[in-house]
Amino acid sequence: MPPPPDRKSLLSRLGAAVVRSSAEAVTVSVRVQPRASRAAVEGVREGSLRVRLTAPPAEGAANAQLLEVLAKEFGLRKSAMRIVKGLSSRDKLVELSGLG
Repeated sequence: MPPPPDRKSLLSRLGAAVVRSSAEAVTVSVRVQPRASRAAVEGVREGSLRVRLTAPPAEGAANAQLLEVLAKEFGLRKSAMRIVKGLSSRDKLVELSGLG
């Protein structure tokens, strides 16, 4: 398994979307757009990381795809992330742990 991403570079990429940062984890504000034409991380706008998802916002499909997209984008395991707030909302707080 590849090493975890560099904490400093990850924090610089997330910029204003970082809500909390501690030695154990980073909490990020995320705004999702379900049912988009493609799944992708769009960048940080208005203090939130914007993520497009192709999954519908039903039965947790969008939340599951969100964790997959973030894992791929930042080189983390899905098990190293959890949605802390906003399970049924477009605006979420996601905690990323296991950073180097």
